[in-house]
Amino acid sequence: MLCRPLMRFAKATLMTDTPPRPPRTVSATPPIVVAGGGLVGMAAALALADHGWAVILVSGSTPPPDGRTVALMPQSLALLDSLGLADTLARSGAPLEILRLIDDSGSLFRPPSVAFEARELGLERFATNIENHALLKALSARIDDHPAITVINDQVTGTKDGNGSRQVLLAARQDIETPLLVAADGRRSAIRNALDIRVAHKAYPQVALTAILRHERDHRFTSTEFHTRHGPFTLVPLPGRCSSLVWLTSPEKADTLSGLDDDAFGRAVEDQAQSMLGKMELAGPRGKIGMGIDRIDTITAPRCVLMGDAAHAFPPIGAQGLNLGLRDISDLLACLDHSSDAGAPEVTRGYQSMRHKDISTRTLGVDMLNRSLLSPYLPVDFARGAGLLALASIGPLRQFVMRQGIGR
Repeated sequence: MLCRPLMRFAKATLMTDTPPRPPRTVSATPPIVVAGGGLVGMAAALALADHGWAVILVSGSTPPPDGRTVALMPQSLALLDSLGLADTLARSGAPLEILRLIDDSGSLFRPPSVAFEARELGLERFATNIENHALLKALSARIDDHPAITVINDQVTGTKDGNGSRQVLLAARQDIETPLLVAADGRRSAIRNALDIRVAHKAYPQVALTAILRHERDHRFTSTEFHTRHGPFTLVPLPGRCSSLVWLTSPEKADTLSGLDDDAFGRAVEDQAQSMLGKMELAGPRGKIGMGIDRIDTITAPRCVLMGDAAHAFPPIGAQGLNLGLRDISDLLACLDHSSDAGAPEVTRGYQSMRHKDISTRTLGVDMLNRSLLSPYLPVDFARGAGLLALASIGPLRQFVMRQGIGR
């Protein structure tokens, strides 16, 4: 059964959003092709169309709800607001005003908990947390109404470099020629494979369980992350007395937890959360995701750019994944502002240059944090504990880390 606030907000989302700004004059050049009907693909198609480009969105079926949410940081919120989703975010999202870290690893060097408050940076919130499926619905509604976007329900199977264009190969329809192919087709990207772009994949000995829960006590807009020996266990606020769960644990424990009925699963979450929010009840769908991290050689090819999980994929730690994908979109728009040819070499070169440091830094940070939790070695425990103690004690350091965490 869905949490009532989420049901009410999701129903209102598609009916009361304020219209986005009028699109610019649509370019007379052939359409840009965006491959991928997930959050990044849809947002990219809408942003490109709103900036005056004709767009073909190649999208398969929408995945079913799986209890996943996204904490949208300021730059992401600004982009989505500009696309006409302000009302969706206000109605279906909840603000994250405090981020709390609790060491629950059993370490000999257990530090005190650390609380980061948005007001320390002069902000009302760090982010807004919203269910992925609600955001997908709102983006889909905007796309259906946009005159510059054509949606094709198909799959991109590959691509070839054409003469001043790029050929997009489809599973069930005639191939398309485009000046620029935007590959947002996920971490198993068919386009990336067709381009022979090398991917270094590292599997983690973890599984992420996701869910939406209703709880007895008010979360007070505080996101709480317990650092356990199997990875973070995180509860993130949603509207009302509801929170989303991301629980990284061992494959064996994940199998056991997945086999529990809804009531038993709620009790297990309550126990792991040390009853901080009181009784927990399942209030939405549950999901289960294998964990790993991808390092990708390059995110461009002639007249093609990768974004989202096709360009960078790592565990749901620190709310980096979708926020990184939305920054991909912002940087691509910046590159396109200086060119009348969407796939010109200066566009793809500029995109590669702009995205490299951000992607590399976030990937390294997530990997290091996750490995530090999994490591059984005392020196690593000591270093991690000393780091958390420093964050709790040194205001300027804490503020620097907060700014970096929200992409500033």
